Amino acid sequence: MLKLQARIAALESEKASLEKLKAELEKQVAHLTRLVFGRRSERCEDNHPLLPFPEEQEPQPPAPPHVEEAADDEMEEITYKRKKRGATRISKDLPRETNRIELAENDRRCPCCNEVMQPFGEETSERIDFTPAVLKVIETVRVMYACKKHEESGVATAELPPQPIPKGMATAGLIAQVVVAKYKDHLPLYRQSSIFARHGAEIAESTLCDWVKDASSLLLPVVQAMKASVLESFVIQSDDTQVRVLDPQHPNGSRRGYLWAYVGDRNEVVFDFTPGRGREGPRNFLGSFRGHLQADAYSGYDSVFATGRVVEVGCMAHARRGFFEALESNAENAGRAIAVIRKLYDVERQAKERNLVADERKALRQAEAKPLLDAFKPWLLALKPLVLPKSQLGQAIGYVINQWDALNRYLEDGRLEIDNNRTERQMRNVAVGRKNWLFAGSDEGGRRAAILYSLICTCALQGIEPWAYLKDVLQRIANGESPANLTPRVWNASHTQPVAAV
Repeated sequence: MLKLQARIAALESEKASLEKLKAELEKQVAHLTRLVFGRRSERCEDNHPLLPFPEEQEPQPPAPPHVEEAADDEMEEITYKRKKRGATRISKDLPRETNRIELAENDRRCPCCNEVMQPFGEETSERIDFTPAVLKVIETVRVMYACKKHEESGVATAELPPQPIPKGMATAGLIAQVVVAKYKDHLPLYRQSSIFARHGAEIAESTLCDWVKDASSLLLPVVQAMKASVLESFVIQSDDTQVRVLDPQHPNGSRRGYLWAYVGDRNEVVFDFTPGRGREGPRNFLGSFRGHLQADAYSGYDSVFATGRVVEVGCMAHARRGFFEALESNAENAGRAIAVIRKLYDVERQAKERNLVADERKALRQAEAKPLLDAFKPWLLALKPLVLPKSQLGQAIGYVINQWDALNRYLEDGRLEIDNNRTERQMRNVAVGRKNWLFAGSDEGGRRAAILYSLICTCALQGIEPWAYLKDVLQRIANGESPANLTPRVWNASHTQPVAAV
């Protein structure tokens, strides 16, 4: 009988453990399902329990900081209206063709008196036409000269105009098109080869690959000049993302590589490729940089902060993301934390709408954001013992507490941002492209991608049409101009009428 009771108790204990494991696995499946099939936006509805905490909660932490209803963080509140049909914006730089239509002479007579009607105005309507890309062959003919009396003097011909790829068939415009199509429009080279074939030019994929390789070599000095400019910044924002790299020596045939983005305060971004995600990546890129570095809590940056030359600035968007992921398991407390962070972003929105300068933005943060953060930390510390450390809410609380000083550093200077979202937006270009071209052929291919992404993404930050920029710069490099004067920022400043980004 005692053995039977012990057996029953053991089975009940095992059942309770399995049910607990089942509940945890169901949460993981629901979370992963949402990541794969759910929306990616972190926008939340204002349906969390109202502050302060209900009286009957036991044990009860101190009431969280009181916040007013605020617009959602990281996003501007938009009232959606039905979009107008047709084109909503047409550039004035597009070529225009005017077709004037006159009434037939017989139709100009008044039906009442039969007198000829006189014009008194015009009615104009617009339509948009499209002409597919046109490839053309530029044939260069050089006249050859020789002396009839002295054959030993040889033959004289004019020099060929300089080209980005000597003896190559591609002009600067074609090379720029291939680069922009791959790294801006995310068209892999095999698709571009098919498109060119439809337009009457069969260009092998390997040839396109060689053009990309040559273009990256020509443009490397330009990116090096951009890197020098970024390292002069007061604050650099950084983030990284992975890319697959083909490797015949690897058991899976491919391995992970990493692209790091470094955004300076002059609207320039430089990408760096590393085979791994070790601390030597940011350490080698930043070198002797002195200033502020804003990034997530990845430990690879610790060696940079340990030098004492670089001040760590945290990212509130990363802090918020942990509470957003905890909404499913603990909507009440996670929702209250999100409400606090939402109010912090509301302060930033006010500063932006009022066009405050750095000192004014600092004063606004000290007056409105600092008291909120000062009340936020004690609530987190009191809530921490009441949740499991490895739960989603526990991890979110631990992240914020461990990063507290870095997350509060933006209060000290109006030139600092509350988050690192500007860098993450640059990473979006890589993420979208990665779904199309899938992998880099080698580490060298990853480095070429870093060079070209640096220029393409900086053109977007500077408001430059990338094809026009690359075509001009590739030709000017072939002509022997200094790359230091050809960065997108300097190039844009030298144009009295900047080329608008499409």
